[in-house]
Amino acid sequence: MSTLEIIGGIAILILSFLTIVICLSQEQKSQDSMTAALTGASADSFYGKNEGRTKEAILAKVTRAMAIILFVIVLAVNIIPIFTK
Repeated sequence: MSTLEIIGGIAILILSFLTIVICLSQEQKSQDSMTAALTGASADSFYGKNEGRTKEAILAKVTRAMAIILFVIVLAVNIIPIFTK
């Protein structure tokens, strides 16, 4: 094993753990869309208008970014050793 593979493996473990923790800290999404459709309730509230700035939105963005970084690191750890032989 090369040093790059070891560093990549450690990075994968840390990012995986952090992604799991962030996913578990998010709240579940409610299934109120059917009720709103039947009753005519409006989802246009202050909370709905500022949805991008809430804690849940920030956690969703961080989760998405960490998943992309994790995917790139996994590919790099598996592809780079092929070209270094």
